[in-house]
Amino acid sequence: MTTFLEDLWGSIFTPGTTPTLLIATNASFAALQFVLLLLLLATYSIHFLVLSILSAALWYAINWFAQELQIEHARAAAQEQQNSREKSQEPGSDTETEIDTQMPLPKNPSPSTDMPTATGHLQATLSAPDDDLRRRRSLGDSSGYVSTDSEWEQVSEGGSKI
Repeated sequence: MTTFLEDLWGSIFTPGTTPTLLIATNASFAALQFVLLLLLLATYSIHFLVLSILSAALWYAINWFAQELQIEHARAAAQEQQNSREKSQEPGSDTETEIDTQMPLPKNPSPSTDMPTATGHLQATLSAPDDDLRRRRSLGDSSGYVSTDSEWEQVSEGGSKI
């Protein structure tokens, strides 16, 4: 039982479904169905029947999804095995490293007649200081926000209406 709980705890941090997690899920849903059956027999309330049907549908959906995941993992493993088999049969494929080749970069155009106005305009825009975009000086507050008296008056007027 201890190893099952340790495996269950480890399966929580493992991506995907694990057999231990599926066993715990199925045991939990079986216990839930049993409790709902007991409550149905004790109270004869249709609510427990509806809850039981919803629980059974969710239980089925979880098991169906886990089965589909296993089928897809098996299909992906078979495809990967087939790709590796095909790669090993190709001549000259004794290593699996790839070499990146760099394409030669085009030479930069001279700023003569290609784009004289755009380049000149961009350089003039970047180098010209703009007086309108000066930073405000902070008066001790690290956020740079300075409140005004009118804001405090609005706050005090809003508070006196209560």
